[in-house]
Amino acid sequence: MMRAIDTPDYDAIVIGSGFGGALAAYPLVSAGWRVLMLERGPWVERGPANWSPESVRDLSPYYDRTTPYNISGDDRTSAGAVHCVGGASVFYGGVSLRFREQDFHPTTEERSAGAAWPFEYDELERFYDAAERLIGVAGESGVDSTEPWRSNPYAAQLPNLSRIGCRIADAAERLGLTPFRLPLAINYRNNASRKACVGCSTCDCYPCAVSAKNDIATSILPALIAGGLELRGSTAAVGLRVKGTTIEGVECVDTRTRQRLVLRASHVILAAGALATPHLLLSSGLQHLNPAGRYVGRMLMRHCNSIVFGVFPTRLDAAREFHKQVGINDLYFGSADAGVSGKLGTIQQIHGPPPGLVRAGLPGVLGRGAAHMIGRMTGLINIATDAPQFINGVSVGASTDALGMRRAEVHHEYTAHDRARRRELERTSRRILIEAGAALTVTVPVRTFSHALGSVRTGTDPHTAPLDSALRFRGISNLLITDGSCLPTSAGVNPSLTIAAMALRAGALLAGVDSQQIAQPEPVLHRITNRHMVTT
Repeated sequence: MMRAIDTPDYDAIVIGSGFGGALAAYPLVSAGWRVLMLERGPWVERGPANWSPESVRDLSPYYDRTTPYNISGDDRTSAGAVHCVGGASVFYGGVSLRFREQDFHPTTEERSAGAAWPFEYDELERFYDAAERLIGVAGESGVDSTEPWRSNPYAAQLPNLSRIGCRIADAAERLGLTPFRLPLAINYRNNASRKACVGCSTCDCYPCAVSAKNDIATSILPALIAGGLELRGSTAAVGLRVKGTTIEGVECVDTRTRQRLVLRASHVILAAGALATPHLLLSSGLQHLNPAGRYVGRMLMRHCNSIVFGVFPTRLDAAREFHKQVGINDLYFGSADAGVSGKLGTIQQIHGPPPGLVRAGLPGVLGRGAAHMIGRMTGLINIATDAPQFINGVSVGASTDALGMRRAEVHHEYTAHDRARRRELERTSRRILIEAGAALTVTVPVRTFSHALGSVRTGTDPHTAPLDSALRFRGISNLLITDGSCLPTSAGVNPSLTIAAMALRAGALLAGVDSQQIAQPEPVLHRITNRHMVTT
């Protein structure tokens, strides 16, 4: 039996507490709006236990398999999803790259799929700047030749390279490449309220044990809660009720008690992720109200990624050091020597495979032996841009899942061109690792949906893009989509900072906040007053 909750209405309900939800909420809270944020998962506990192999994302209690996605295409399996306050940011590696200016001009391949950005880099730059300052991104400019223009330098500086970082950078330089320092959302300064990064090797795929990683639960949500944001954890949105052309209620389930309730607000911001967002829209039947309804859930991208691991003759002295420091963008816009035309993507340093996943994936002695070899390994991840395709996406079946939603089905397959781009990046990665002293290399495709994008895209054509330029869902007057779903192309870099900037822009437009105020986040933060707040 569904009942309406006995609480006042809200100005906005935000579904999802990751980059898209929190950054969209920021201008609303700073403008004095009454905002409720719903998050399906709980807060993540922080402490020394996060250094254990079992804290890696897929083995943690925050990786939920109770309502799995059935996957078909290149991968025929099922997948769970991260559900926690801060979303997937809690487990990300902190790399915070902007899309390049040219990325806002789709390629011929992307245009053939109807992809079109409704604005250019110049429109988003001030929101990139604000997002970097709010989240706390450290970096350096002037080395990466593909870097877009910046209105301000990075507010925080990076520490010196670790030994393994130097080894990779030196090898790349000897091959005539131009390695640069990856901008990272990590705190490197000890102060009264925060510990500095200790440079451990359990960062990417792990919650930060000392809360030095500037994930959303650490860097954004505490200030929003202090400013009046109400955050309800362990609460899943399972339906959107429509009256006319507006959302009149958000149907929810308490994941602990299974109590069902309806929440109401003047505006709804959906930022549950590029798989969960179309799942909720389709399960609620909202595609029928959108002039681009057949594209809701379609055009799913996830980058064509792989990791080349270098296995060294002896144990690396830097086995316990931070690995994700060096990037190589020499092939980003292609290469005359490449066997494939057009933009390729980026290469980034990454740690060896998480030992917990190795032991879990390989039985007995084999798993223990492979885990022992990790001390001799470091890697390079190849992030190859992938093309949007109508065949790729999220759909819903006739049966229902444990929460009463129509069960989600995900189909994804890469084009031959996608794979060719990845192979070119892998070739360069192998050269770098061998030059750095690796005895052999092992290449592993990345099968996760951690970079999932594009399933409810923005664009200029109301018949092929479900969202307008302000990220409003066409056909519904009070619904915005602000997660990775909204990106019409994948570019060739980590998408988190672009999602944050686009969400910040959408929130500012909705709240009527001057963009120049958002571009200077510190004064806005000072205007957030310390109001009473209760979280569950």
